Amino acid sequence: MRFRRPVISSTALSVLVAVYILLLTNATYWSRISARFADEPLNLVLLNAAVLLVYVVFLTIFSAPYVISPMFIMLVLIAAAVSYYTDRFGAVMDRDMIQNIVQTTLPESSNLITGQMVLHMLLSGVLPSLLIAWVGIRHRPFWQKVKVNTAVCLGLVAIAALLIGSNLRAFIPFWQHDRHETMAYLNPAMALVGAVDYAQRQLRDLNIVAQPYGRDARLGSRVAQGSGKRLLVLVVGETARAQNFSLTGYGRDTNPMLAARDVIAFTNVTSCATATAISMPCMFSHLGRDNYSRRAFLGSENLADVLRHAGLKVEWWENNTGPKNVADRIPVEMVANTPNPALCAGGECLDQVLIDRLRERLVTYDGNGVLILHVMGSHGPAYFRRYPPEFERFKPVCRTSELNECSSQELLNAYDNTILYTDYILASVIDLLKQRDDLETAMYYMSDHGESLGEKGLYLHGAPYMFAPEEQKRIPFIAWFSDSFARRDGLDVACLRARAGEELSHDNMFDTVLGLMDVQTDIYNPALDAFAACRSPATSSVTP
Repeated sequence: MRFRRPVISSTALSVLVAVYILLLTNATYWSRISARFADEPLNLVLLNAAVLLVYVVFLTIFSAPYVISPMFIMLVLIAAAVSYYTDRFGAVMDRDMIQNIVQTTLPESSNLITGQMVLHMLLSGVLPSLLIAWVGIRHRPFWQKVKVNTAVCLGLVAIAALLIGSNLRAFIPFWQHDRHETMAYLNPAMALVGAVDYAQRQLRDLNIVAQPYGRDARLGSRVAQGSGKRLLVLVVGETARAQNFSLTGYGRDTNPMLAARDVIAFTNVTSCATATAISMPCMFSHLGRDNYSRRAFLGSENLADVLRHAGLKVEWWENNTGPKNVADRIPVEMVANTPNPALCAGGECLDQVLIDRLRERLVTYDGNGVLILHVMGSHGPAYFRRYPPEFERFKPVCRTSELNECSSQELLNAYDNTILYTDYILASVIDLLKQRDDLETAMYYMSDHGESLGEKGLYLHGAPYMFAPEEQKRIPFIAWFSDSFARRDGLDVACLRARAGEELSHDNMFDTVLGLMDVQTDIYNPALDAFAACRSPATSSVTP
């Protein structure tokens, strides 16, 4: 007897797929929305009945012949992938997260593709997709289908509106105050909205040309009257959170080498965003977090450009996922392009490659300049790959990207080892700069954002800023100055230490670096220079 494929109407398939996606790929959403309406079960039912109807309407729109199967399969696969990263790491697939995904590199993304992820996709994505492809789908004649589907969609939208309207007094406050912590996890709705938003923004910003900014910049007398050789090494950290730096009060000794090198650690510093693709451009821009947008950033030159306008040599050395348009107009060196087999594997390199490059560069370095080092730092989830074996002081460690498979202590140990290695990298920068006692040298280190290590069920970073935890926003900021630099700059180091607990952020970096390099320009704002209050007026030549 011949086995027949089951046949189902396009409308029925739309309902089944909507039910599957909403009920079986939304664990995080259901957990959060159920907690929000724990004391209001009727409102929970009404809200999600309306959501289900909207899902059915959306799928019904695409239930045409030759379109329905590919579209439904794509949505199921997207929902399966989003559910994995949302349920495991607490990720929110908004526009900014879509941007992170698009801009990620193959080595970085490979750390997130694990055996459990593949198994999850097979069971939650591929298997239902095969069922969709297997069943026969029954369609009405074209014009009849248009009429019926239109009537069905309008009817369902009306019912959804009635369900929400039945208790607006409850749903309006929810939408105003709590939707970001619940509806942001609705899968795949938010991912699709974020993707469309990101695509629209990319098309809109495609032809933006950076306008001149700070073209009046020039070097002041502090540099001119000195040796004429001032070098700042600006280290852009990756995924380092202040909570795990012993210099900022952490109980473990994760900064033994820096502690012995007379650095200044600022203890109350926050990031502009929770993901590199936003926070790094923001920290180099003059816009500040409140005024930052990618469009505004692309439409203006940034700190790297202003330093170059002043006549400084500015170079960017990259050991991460790219400069994110910050270095579009300055020389960029991708250190992983000429990898050292002892330090690099799978397209990623330990940050020692930057130290080796700095050692080579300092042999012949001359003049005034800024070297910007973008380190790999504590990039997750494969923390155990960010440091060599000799820096595995805290044990046992998590040795998988499946962070939920590790105990909280194993995860913390692996992360703390990355901070210990960053301590070594920064100390090595200082030691190399000390060897050039003919230069006035300084190091400025600031991380792009922090990291969640399972607190409140969140892992990694990238949470929407408005409800991101402090672990993703509090960052380390560490400075070191040679004696000649501090003396020529008029910096009172004791004053800086006394003010190290004052509130600072990425917003301060633009003007603080201009001040350090004695760049005179009308755009300089001394109120945002974190060091201005501790700089002797007699030696300060930066003019507001």
